[in-house]
This record gives sequence, structure tokens and C-alpha cells, in this order.
Amino acid sequence: PGKRRFWLQAVSVGEIEAIGPLLRQLQATGEAEIILTTTTSTGFRLAKERYADVAHAIGVFPADLWPCSALAWRRIRPDVVILVEGELWPEHLAQARARGVPAYLINGRISDKSFARHRRFRKLSGYVLGHFRQIAAGSEEDVRRFRELGFATTLTGNIKFDVASDAPMSADERARLRTELGFGADPRTVVLLGSSTWKGEETLLIRSVRELRATGADVRLLLVPRHSERRAEVAAEASASGLAWHQRSTGGTVAPADTIIHLADTTGELRRLTRAADLAFCGKSMPPHEGGQTPVECAATGVAIVYGPRMSNFRDICRGLEQAKAAHKAQDAHELVALLSRLTQADAERSEMGRKGAAWHQGNRGATERTLAWLQDDQSAR
Repeated sequence: PGKRRFWLQAVSVGEIEAIGPLLRQLQATGEAEIILTTTTSTGFRLAKERYADVAHAIGVFPADLWPCSALAWRRIRPDVVILVEGELWPEHLAQARARGVPAYLINGRISDKSFARHRRFRKLSGYVLGHFRQIAAGSEEDVRRFRELGFATTLTGNIKFDVASDAPMSADERARLRTELGFGADPRTVVLLGSSTWKGEETLLIRSVRELRATGADVRLLLVPRHSERRAEVAAEASASGLAWHQRSTGGTVAPADTIIHLADTTGELRRLTRAADLAFCGKSMPPHEGGQTPVECAATGVAIVYGPRMSNFRDICRGLEQAKAAHKAQDAHELVALLSRLTQADAERSEMGRKGAAWHQGNRGATERTLAWLQDDQSAR
């Protein structure tokens, strides 16, 4: 009594991390009972680790077919349903409409590919999106796209800015972390982070590190593949490099001294590990991949950022970072290698990029509070 049951669906690790501040603020109102579901096994494990004290129940999202969805709805009986980012489940939304339960899309975004499909199949798009009572978008570009498709949309900002809220580590903490990774505490050592890399990008980074080390530069590689299930493939590349390497999932969190490549093939550690880096490459940004992985965490941590030309899922964020002079975009593999070579030898420039990235991040926080206020205002108006 006196509480409303909120069913939030966040597909995987990135979305599960992003909604943390919102879940805690929603719980703090004293008016919400939270049911949290996710789609992937890694997202489910992270949700259980992070939010056992916040959510009333945590589960796996049902298959979006009538028998499964209807059964879940009969059991959960939510008062409000919330989907995160690109989550569009037609049967789930149809269940909400049939029961008169308001559905909201928060941190809404439409990628280039999705936007093209929405424009091509406008009738189907209209049917699915028309089930939402309200849509809150994470960027001005996403607002424009939703509105072009015919849906009123509010700009609340990207809630991922509010997750990465920790200040850069102290020098002592950072030295301990780098020593744990096998890189030592020498401040002259440059740690390059491959953040959420995809197939082919690890090859490029390993080759770059080998070439840089051949010039006498003490460059180390912290490699965090986007999909941990690719660990055997990436481990084979690290082994074939001839460089001393360590695999985190099998060798433990403390690597031998003088490790050159630390393969962090674990889940849920990227946020902490980013703080050991001097320079970060954001994955899924080099052809043939498309869309990119978020650079927000790197900026928040004060790490200089580089990425390839295909960061379409973070177009507004990248534009802001580049305008703030906190990130560089490479147009191709050749330019990326040249950028890495220059920045690993430019300590002052890297530090200034990191400082500007952290300042840019601080200036963009607050989306969680805006999203919660937007939800509460709409609920009050019903």
C-alpha cells in the first residue's frame, strides 16, 4: 500500500550500470517498489551484484511472445513500465497498453541503422513507439529523430554521465592499481587502454604497442574486449605477439611484474580499470564495425581519448569531446596508429586532454535528476 511497482528493463551491462543512480533515487522516494529485468547473463549477474539492496526482485526478461509475456505480466502486475535506450519489445508494450499501464522510454536513442529501418517501415515503427506514454531522449539528435518519426520527445540528457562520477584516482591509488596489473609504478610508463574492443581492433592495438616498444618507449596495453566470450581468440593474439602477457580470468587479478599486455577478459571491471590508463581507445569504432562504445567513462576518469571514424551511436558526445579538445578521431587505421604514436610520447598533451575531458563530463551531469523529475511530473498529472 502507498507504493507503485516499477518494472524496469535494461538489456545488458551498459544499461544496467547506467540506471544505477536512477534506481537508487527512485527507491529513496519511498514510493516505489522496483522490479528489474535484463536480457543477458552478464547483465543479470551484474544486476544481482549491484542492486540486491535496491530492487524488490531481479530477473531475466521474458521472451517477447504472447504466452511468456502474458504470464510474466500476470505475476509481476506492474503499475509503471520503463524501458532503457533502444529497448522496443512489441508484445511487452502491447501488454502494457491492454492493462492501461503507462510505458516510458528513458535515455532513448535511435542509432543510424535503426533510424533507417524506422523511416522505411513507418507504420510498424508508429505501432511500436505509439505504445509509449512518454519518451525521454539522451541527446538532441535523438530528440530530432523521434520527432521526425512523429513522437513528442523530451530532452533529459544522457544518464550515463551520472554513473561515472568518481574523481580521478590519487597518485598512490593509481600506482597500486598499475602495479596490480603488472605495469609497475613508474610514472614514465604509458598505459594504453583498449576499451570494449571488437574483432580486429585488438590486432591493431597489439601491433601498435609492439612498434612503439621497438622505439624504446615503455608502453603497456590494458585490453578489455567488449565480449568476454571472445577471450580465447584474443588470448591467442596476445600470445602470438611475443610480448609478456597476462590473462585476468585465468591468471588472477594480480599480474606478474613486467607484464606488457594485460587481457582483462572479465565482466564489470572496466570502470575501475579505466583509472589505470593514460590514453584510451574506444572500441567498435574502426571499420567494419559501426556505432562505437561509450567514451563517457574515460572522460570522467580524466583519460585522454582516441577512437575511429564510426562512433555514430555517440555522435553528440564525440562532438562535445572534440570541441572540448578531450578526444581525437582517426579517419582510418593508419591515422589511428599515428595518433597513438604521437600521444604516447606527449605527456603534457595527454594530461591536458584528460583534464578537459573530466571538466566536460562534470558540466554534463544531472540527467538522472531530470529523468526522475520528468517521470514524477507525468505520474502526478495522471
